[in-house]
Amino acid sequence: MFNIKVGIFSLFLVLIGCSSSQQTLDKQEPSAAKKMTGLEQLFSNSDTFTKNFTGFMLLNPETDSTYFQLNADKYFTPASNTKLFTFYAALKMLPDSLPALDYVVKGDSLIFWGTGDPTLLHPDFEQADVISFLNESPYELYYSDNHYEDRFLGPGWAWGDYQYSYSTEKTPFPIYGNTVKLEFEEIRQVKISETENGELGIYPKVFRDKIEEVEERPGKKAPLIYRDFNDNTLEYKPESDTVKWTADRPFHYDPYLITELLSDTLSKSVTYLDMMKPQITTRLYSIPKDTVLERMLKPSDNFIAEQLLLTIAAEHSLPMNSRTVIETVREEYLQDLPDEAVWIDGSGLSRYNLFTPRSMVKLLEKIDEEFVKDSTLFSYLPAGGRSGTIENWYEHREGGEPYVFAKTGTLSNNHCLTGYIVTQKGTKLLFSFMNNHYISSSSQVKTEMEKVLWYIYNNY
Repeated sequence: MFNIKVGIFSLFLVLIGCSSSQQTLDKQEPSAAKKMTGLEQLFSNSDTFTKNFTGFMLLNPETDSTYFQLNADKYFTPASNTKLFTFYAALKMLPDSLPALDYVVKGDSLIFWGTGDPTLLHPDFEQADVISFLNESPYELYYSDNHYEDRFLGPGWAWGDYQYSYSTEKTPFPIYGNTVKLEFEEIRQVKISETENGELGIYPKVFRDKIEEVEERPGKKAPLIYRDFNDNTLEYKPESDTVKWTADRPFHYDPYLITELLSDTLSKSVTYLDMMKPQITTRLYSIPKDTVLERMLKPSDNFIAEQLLLTIAAEHSLPMNSRTVIETVREEYLQDLPDEAVWIDGSGLSRYNLFTPRSMVKLLEKIDEEFVKDSTLFSYLPAGGRSGTIENWYEHREGGEPYVFAKTGTLSNNHCLTGYIVTQKGTKLLFSFMNNHYISSSSQVKTEMEKVLWYIYNNY
């Protein structure tokens, strides 16, 4: 009897202890339980998220703690979130300055091959080294593209969008950003406007001879500027307009067009030569890599992203195509992703790209651990309410410093955001927010996303 009483009394003490411990735990961590419930409610109570296919993951890299996840292991179309993979590849495989061109000297000739460098005569970059090098060369100049093994548009792109600047062709030797700029003012009266020095408002000026006026073009929404898929004749349909405006239109790659552009720029002859690239060449480098990476991420430049993969191929003597570079990066550096990356292009234009939120977060961890930290990394990325593609979103509601630093990704019916939140407590958190298949406006989706991110800023 005595042993039974002792046993019952001991069990009673254990139960009291467990109850007391649970009460202590509840007192110590009510905020954690409340935060989780708050995030769950924000997602479950949102008509936008419940109608979308939405994925989300939030991680504290210092403690390796996953605070919240929703469909984090499901595959999503990432759109321009893909550029974070290109960013990582460039950090991993490119030197401090981009390779500009490879060349050999034979007799009285200098033969050169492109490396995919997107900066030559690009309006957003100050880069004169290549032009100076070619201009000062005492040799006859010959350009070759025999080493190029890629298509000009990527798999899974909307090839019908070839006339728009976001779908600029990728090429072995980009020049002028592979686009032509046209300025218009009162088109019906003066056709194409003249600049202050009396020249037609077309740049590069070589394209002045490639403009043709047409009276009408079939189709209800016939564009003002039009070119055929494999042609560089720019047809324009005059319309009355008193407002001056500019249009950037991609041109179609043709090696003879490249030599024509170079000859005009250099004021000396450059000739096309179909010559195989030898194994040993001399390499010329151009501008700092960091400058180009920032220009890719902040405005989400598709052209630069695609060209960077080609510069990696050139730097490592790989076949001159995007596919080989992607496969190399996947096999050598991305085997530790929680889910295999279905990675197809450099820009995210391809609908074939598929990543999971938790793989996107893992990629951020790898970038964070292997290369750059906090403020240095944040300088590359768009800042909420301040710069890049989120200049008008995720602004600090109380006028404080930006708290969201992230890469957007947008295609029709898809919007994603992957990056970093610096909370009110100063804690850096990694997140990936992926929304696919919505039929509402992207602004509605972003408004709901902003509620989630602001809640995290205040409560974590």
